[in-house]
This record gives sequence, structure tokens and C-alpha cells, in this order.
Amino acid sequence: MVFEHQHMVGWGDLDANGHLRNTAYLDKSADLRMLYFASNGFPMSAFAEHGIGPVVQSDEIEYFREFRLLEPIRITLIAAGLSEDGARFRLRNEFYRPDGRLAARVTSRGGWMNIGKRRLTAPPPALKEALLGLSRSDDYEVLSDLVEKP
Repeated sequence: MVFEHQHMVGWGDLDANGHLRNTAYLDKSADLRMLYFASNGFPMSAFAEHGIGPVVQSDEIEYFREFRLLEPIRITLIAAGLSEDGARFRLRNEFYRPDGRLAARVTSRGGWMNIGKRRLTAPPPALKEALLGLSRSDDYEVLSDLVEKP
């Protein structure tokens, strides 16, 4: 499934040119990921309970159109890659203008960190199922598993 949510460009989201600032794209992408996990039975309290958390190793932002103050934004979330064990992921957010045109794309590569051991780990089954429930991008790829199993 393609998960999506409506947002709005707020005052604090703007850069000096009056456009949605680059870090606002990253913030809204992270918010949508956490909203997706919470809506699939894995709220922040579950991360704490399992002693894990998401860690983003890289973000790539592609810009196509601009957003300005108070404009609505439709943001989608899909999977662009996942390892068989679920420990590594590549998630993609796409930002759409009110006219339906693609304005930006954020692709985030990361994994699940065991907070105590400070190492990547396979997620609990419910979290892995949530990841598997996302639609896949056209360039989806199976990522490598962890070299060292927890």
C-alpha cells in the first residue's frame, strides 16, 4: 500500500527565499515514517519497549517544483529496498503539489539500531510486517542482510 498524508507548509518550514527549506523535507519525511509505523501497531512506545530505533545513514533529496507558505502538501511513503532480515531499509517519500505534480523526492537509507548494543539489528516481526506492507518503488531492490546476526 502507498501510505500518504496531507501536510501544510508552515512558517517554520521556510528558507530565506520563502520556499520549503531542504531540512523541512527531511523532517516531514521522518514524521510520515513514524506516523506509518504508529498506524501499523508500532508507536514510539513500542520502539522503546523493544530497545530499538530507526537510524538513517543517508538521505537523498531531488527537487522538481517549489512549495510556499500555507500550501498543502501530499506526502507518500513507499519501500525502495529492504533486506531479507528487515534490518536494512530504503524508504522513499514523494511530495506532491495541490495540482498533483511531483515537487520533490526523498530517499532515505537506514536500518534498525539496537539501542543497548549500538549495532544494527533485525526488527521485531510486527515492524518487519509493517515494512513489507508498503508498496514498492519501480527501482526496489533487495538489500544485503546483516553480516553479523544479533
